[in-house]
Amino acid sequence: MFDIGFWELVFIAIIALLVAGPERLPRIARTAGLWIGKMRGFVSSVKQDIDRELAAEELKKVLEKRAAVPELKELIDEVSGEPLEAVEHPAPARTKSKQAGGDGSEPATGMSTDDKTK
Repeated sequence: MFDIGFWELVFIAIIALLVAGPERLPRIARTAGLWIGKMRGFVSSVKQDIDRELAAEELKKVLEKRAAVPELKELIDEVSGEPLEAVEHPAPARTKSKQAGGDGSEPATGMSTDDKTK
């Protein structure tokens, strides 16, 4: 952030000692340290908020690009509260596990119900 070297810090400390005096210098240093800590915390908080907003915007852009898929478009519309478009969708294709296992509630093992009970 600032390019302050060792000798610059020594010079600032000597000036502070001359201006504030040895009695008040520790209290001033402690107060300055607290302020610097609060400022760093504030800056860190702002950075985190900005990063979250950028990530949210990036996620929105990705979702908008993928909104061409009808199921995702419906999900985005449901989440955002916008009305759904009247779109006809074909029934989803059955997977192998649903075809082999019947209703899909049991894993498809190739065994009938009678075989499982024995």
